[in-house]
Amino acid sequence: MCGICGKLDFHENSVSQELLNRMCDSFAYRGPDDEGFYLKPPIGLGHRRLSIIDLSSAARQPMQNEDGSLWMVFNGEIYDFEELRSEVRSKGHTLRSRSDCEPIIHLYEEEGLSCLNRLNGMFALAIWDNAQQKMFLARDRLGIKPLSYYWDEKRLIFASEIKAILCDPVVSREIDPEALDLYLTLNYIPAPWTIFKNIKKLLPGHYLVVQNGKLSIEEYWDVPEAQKASYHNPASAEHSAKDFENHKAHLRSLLEDSVKRRLIADVPLGAFLSGGIDSSIIVALMARNSSVPVKTFSIGYTDLPSFDETRYAREAAEFNHTEHYEFRLGYKDILEAFPKVLENVDEPFADSSAVPTYIVSRETRRHVTVALSGDGGDELFAGYRMYLGEYWSR
Repeated sequence: MCGICGKLDFHENSVSQELLNRMCDSFAYRGPDDEGFYLKPPIGLGHRRLSIIDLSSAARQPMQNEDGSLWMVFNGEIYDFEELRSEVRSKGHTLRSRSDCEPIIHLYEEEGLSCLNRLNGMFALAIWDNAQQKMFLARDRLGIKPLSYYWDEKRLIFASEIKAILCDPVVSREIDPEALDLYLTLNYIPAPWTIFKNIKKLLPGHYLVVQNGKLSIEEYWDVPEAQKASYHNPASAEHSAKDFENHKAHLRSLLEDSVKRRLIADVPLGAFLSGGIDSSIIVALMARNSSVPVKTFSIGYTDLPSFDETRYAREAAEFNHTEHYEFRLGYKDILEAFPKVLENVDEPFADSSAVPTYIVSRETRRHVTVALSGDGGDELFAGYRMYLGEYWSR
């Protein structure tokens, strides 16, 4: 992951380098490989880089177009970047690097805000259009990459993490009672709220524009509503069976393509493996499409045997012939990691899995730079018991 930040100031018409330094320092762990800035009143942009594709300095951010009228900071990864690179080159644009995100700035030149519909990936980005004096922020369709902002009609401040926004003394730390109520109800704070009253999260599938002193937010994508299949009409039973087979084949194709695209990297890759259905499918597809054994990583619990699923992870690793690593935790390890986890969480978050996830990520980083996971599978395919009520209501 990388980290992005920036400030657009109409009031003082300037942004200090010292502020950008502090903002980037606050999330330096997001981008240990490089740091870059663009500073020209009324705008300042900052970036911390984790190099994944094109490790050279040519891929340093902030990035600019050929004449310097557009500047961009980007966090994430674009999976159809090879096709996009070919397209923007065919339209006469010059690419300075092999980066997956550089084509975006040229797509914006060609298509404006609608360029977001062309992107297959996870991202949070900011583009400063100097010619139009316009700031453009956007977040990927599912909100995988975080992006928060502060706005008071005199200035816009944004960053990958809330703590970076709080580096500016103009931002109040007043707690939002509505956000606190949501946290106590849901055990997390959903977008667009944050725990701080004047800081908001940009919603997934949305973009934000600031121009002429005005802010606007628009949705560019939403989850399409699936057609409701009839399982109770005998006349449609045969048709439903055919539909099921077609959907099954289509899903397999999508998963295969998705994993293949995520294997493109200039750094070592691996995968988290719990032994459950989601991570096991990801690892199986990685193994099928990799010329070398996949490195897999699991975590077990010395003091909590009822939560230990390493046996299933070992079975999946053996079946897929992976290079498997297993880490074991006790109460002491969890207690020692807890302060660091809290340091990296900017607002209340009641998911205890954050602690073991942090530990397995820390240990995995000793072997690979990027790890794929099966996170999101239960949410996407209604794998939790809580979804049964919705199912039976239909």
